[in-house]
Amino acid sequence: MKPELTIQLMDTHAGGDVSRIVTGGIDALPGDTVRAQMEYLRDDADGLRKLLLEEPYGIPEMSVNLLVPPSDPEAVVGYIIMEVMGYPIYSGSNTICTATAVLESGIVAKKEGRQSFVLESPAGLVHIDAMVENGVVEAITCEGLPSYIDTYHTTIDVPAVGRVTYSVAYSGGFYALVDAAELGFDLTLDEERKLADTAHAIVEAIQAERGFSHYTLGDVGPLPFLHFMGPVEHVAGGYYRSRSATYVHPGVICRSTTGTGTSARLALMYYEGRIKPGDRLETVSLRETGFIGEFTAVRQQGDHQVVENNITGKGYVIARSDIVVNCEDPMVECDGLHHILTSGHPS
Repeated sequence: MKPELTIQLMDTHAGGDVSRIVTGGIDALPGDTVRAQMEYLRDDADGLRKLLLEEPYGIPEMSVNLLVPPSDPEAVVGYIIMEVMGYPIYSGSNTICTATAVLESGIVAKKEGRQSFVLESPAGLVHIDAMVENGVVEAITCEGLPSYIDTYHTTIDVPAVGRVTYSVAYSGGFYALVDAAELGFDLTLDEERKLADTAHAIVEAIQAERGFSHYTLGDVGPLPFLHFMGPVEHVAGGYYRSRSATYVHPGVICRSTTGTGTSARLALMYYEGRIKPGDRLETVSLRETGFIGEFTAVRQQGDHQVVENNITGKGYVIARSDIVVNCEDPMVECDGLHHILTSGHPS
């Protein structure tokens, strides 16, 4: 009898975005840093991402986070983020989910009240503040990546959509930022399919016309994200709220507003002179879930005014399971996977 190939998972969600946390069943990956381990996974073992985000095990709207040993002794664990678009170096919703799983699995013991610890993402160290009440993880606050505006109010002709005005922010990936009302959207759940189709057309047009380069990372690939912005409501002193929807290319409207999308909005609002350090923005999704972004500081980095920020949200555990991988199943593709499965090596 052939050995079973199994992968241990903890499924979580934050704001509706499901993150599958891989807690076991995968061999140690080559690489001295989490970033290097991510690059190995991307280049030599992409089968894991495909397996868990495609039928019969998953759907493209999910994300996957593989727990790995950290390279920095300050971090309790590392994590590699996998999405339909590939391997983003950072994600707010995935970080919230991973931090929740780290607490719920006992990797970090839960303590009542506020506690802090550090994770290592492919983008580097991430400081986490968790609020635990009656044994429940009620909130996770994580650092958003330093964010800035690359392009402000440019236009492009998009087939079947028309002329579109957009800005571009970097917040862990490059985001096209568009005004939802200008495109005829109220950002309600019934618009989800049309939002995805419209975003797909805009991103395809932008990718065909131009690329983007980060001031230290250089070329990070084609623009993968688009964020629909609703009107901004001034709720109270220093507190704002806006309906929002984030698109991931190709074809996915996120269930949450996303942490990186919220960071991109903060960068734009600062660029336009609408917020100051200490101000907060609550982004509200098509499903009425939300994240809160706080603008904490600004610094000059070359030609860019870079916005430092934090993202707060809540993660929920929705399942603990073993995935049984049967490579004889015609629905299952095991190429790019055997060599990293702990149970997949010949005895």
